[in-house]
Amino acid sequence: MDATHSGLILRKASHSSAEGQNCVEVATLPGGGHVMRDSKGPDGPILSFTPAEWNAFIEGAKDGESG
Repeated sequence: MDATHSGLILRKASHSSAEGQNCVEVATLPGGGHVMRDSKGPDGPILSFTPAEWNAFIEGAKDGESG
């Protein structure tokens, strides 16, 4: 994890704990933003979301939208 995000505790959903599944890990930032990364590549890229972007992402997921 880069210095910008050091000290964050990224959490994986309890439903994605099985070996071999496609999983993401998420942490909440001070101020309400979030970061997300692929659990299989902890040294890979980290996506950062503002609070508004995160809310739009979650609402889109609930509505069945995909990238």
